[in-house]
Amino acid sequence: MSTIADNISLVSERIRAAAEASQRDAGSVHLLAVSKTKPAQAVREAHAAGMRDFGENYLQEALGKQAELTDLPLSWHFIGPIQSNKTRAIAENFAWVHSVDRLKIAQRLSEQRPADLPPLNICIQVNVSGEASKSGCTPADLPALAEAISALPRLKLRGLMAIPEPTDDRAEQDAAFATVRDLQASLNLSLDTLSMGMSHDLESAIAQGATWVRIGTALFGARDYGQP
Repeated sequence: MSTIADNISLVSERIRAAAEASQRDAGSVHLLAVSKTKPAQAVREAHAAGMRDFGENYLQEALGKQAELTDLPLSWHFIGPIQSNKTRAIAENFAWVHSVDRLKIAQRLSEQRPADLPPLNICIQVNVSGEASKSGCTPADLPALAEAISALPRLKLRGLMAIPEPTDDRAEQDAAFATVRDLQASLNLSLDTLSMGMSHDLESAIAQGATWVRIGTALFGARDYGQP
């Protein structure tokens, strides 16, 4: 049975190969270990294998893990939908938020980010496939939202995040990720981050410019959603 360390090595090799195939520096693509529904011990094992950045979708679960792992130098990324009553805890306990999709949430994060912490790194989630079940702003609303967020104090707008509709068709994957890349390029802002690509489509995402790939299953195995 493969270990988390083995899986990290395999995924890192996939990232390297995908970057090389796209004539990109592998160092320009960062691996975000998505540890949602996994115990703190799994995060500890991944840290021992070299991981430092971890993505969480569920706030209470994430805070519990953070409390157990205060001895480790970890960078926590919030990647799930955000409710208004959760913004203070997110602003106080995370280095990145990949899933901002409306100005009200960004304003609350800005107001609630502690002054003794660095600015909170923000990605705007774009609903690039137009799925009703997915969070994210529409492409049409993106320019105004990005302009407004970029002006908020205590935040640093870094780029865009997307979760395109799942497909095994490489051409469809490429088209969706290219749309996100082109949307970011169309903004008159200095942005450096494209958070896109997961276990099944990271190669396509990297080919279209991803700088963060968010990988859970390929690192930690299938998720158990019966767990809190």
